[in-house]
Amino acid sequence: MKPQWIKNIINSPIAEKLIGNLAFYYLKFVGLTTRWQSVTGVKETYETIKQHNSIIVIGWHGRTLIMPYFWNKSSKLNALVSPHRDGRMIMHILEKFGIGHISGSSDKNAKEAALELMQNLKQGNSIAIIPDGPRGPSMELSMSPLFYAQKSGKPIMGITYSISGSIIVTKSWDDMLIPLPFHKGMYAITPPVFIPADATPEQLEEYRQQIEDNLNKLTWKLDRQMGIPYISKGKRPRKSRKEIYEEQHKK
Repeated sequence: MKPQWIKNIINSPIAEKLIGNLAFYYLKFVGLTTRWQSVTGVKETYETIKQHNSIIVIGWHGRTLIMPYFWNKSSKLNALVSPHRDGRMIMHILEKFGIGHISGSSDKNAKEAALELMQNLKQGNSIAIIPDGPRGPSMELSMSPLFYAQKSGKPIMGITYSISGSIIVTKSWDDMLIPLPFHKGMYAITPPVFIPADATPEQLEEYRQQIEDNLNKLTWKLDRQMGIPYISKGKRPRKSRKEIYEEQHKK
């Protein structure tokens, strides 16, 4: 076990910022040295933003690292980020990419974050949500983005990518793709999907499945072209002893 003083240093705000900044420079280097074979949908994304002022961006938890790379800083984007340690490090990466953040998760600051997300859309700021994190199942879409789209009238657009030679962290619940520099890559954004304000629960489920299927099929297509092995959906993170204890004592 690590001594407490080492844990305190690792968990300190200075260490979080340092790690976040180092991660940003690494990801920026990867993006610059990747031989992009195709970049699809980026131009269309900014055209959609011009037409509708803002959009709802989604992407899978295992494909978050390079998601911000092609984002144009002139278009305001705020991402929903967990207030926990990993989320705070992600916040520093996003800041370097010119992307803001909204702090919240399903178990902390949820109502305040939901209000802030809706307010951003009304103000003309796009928002980003990772709809399969942080608890999974991986590559399965939660209803959250659809509710924001239905209430705001803004479209949902999914971002995905694949880079040859990437490391797949199979021990992680999301099969995180860790890209390496000097490889081939493909990046794509799905066409906008609008959710009618009067959509029934059954129709919402149809839209949810359609968006999930489209983003997964696109991800798997890019992976095949980049030589990345098939990554299945539906995984969940292992529960910690603390979570198991809390669940047992709620019953």
